[in-house]
Amino acid sequence: MTSSLPPTPVFGAALPVHAQPQVLAFLALRRSASAVTLAEPAPDTAQLDDLLRLAARVPDHGKLAPWRFIVLEGAGKAAFAARLEGLSQQRGDPQLAAKLAKLKMPPLAVVVVSSPRPAAIPAWEQQLSAGAVCATLLYAAQASGFGANWITDWYSYDAEATAILGLTEGERVAGVVLIGTPREPPMERERPDVAGLVTRWTGV
Repeated sequence: MTSSLPPTPVFGAALPVHAQPQVLAFLALRRSASAVTLAEPAPDTAQLDDLLRLAARVPDHGKLAPWRFIVLEGAGKAAFAARLEGLSQQRGDPQLAAKLAKLKMPPLAVVVVSSPRPAAIPAWEQQLSAGAVCATLLYAAQASGFGANWITDWYSYDAEATAILGLTEGERVAGVVLIGTPREPPMERERPDVAGLVTRWTGV
């Protein structure tokens, strides 16, 4: 299947800025789908390639690409969940196993790994770029007609769990983006009062 996206611009190409009202309309109504409602179909290989390409077009101070992707699907995702269940049993905490439902039910999970590079760019900025990757991947999946949810859970922070995924020293899970087709439409949730979160600095 060929990509439905425009071809990747060549380095140095002019990219004119113009209004995108359809993007604003999408953002105004965007809502994450509950992870446990996500079922097949998920993006196919070509569609996932497109989504990852879009996710990589985020602000990235220093052009370091301080992040990477781990795709979990099919037997591989089931095996990872089984390893996590084993960890939860070793620790005698049934709540850990119960929390795996959000990972096990969706057909596709993309782990976004924050991988800060040695550079003059502060690690915090590199970590923020990884967060931007999670958000852009979430939005791209939803704009493609899929349901998606960005989560972290205990296995995102547990050293043994991240070792199973192959994370190295200094790497962290920025998020797990779960993707599939929602069995029911997500319902709008309460949103913050933006006016109460805004101040204007006057220099005084």
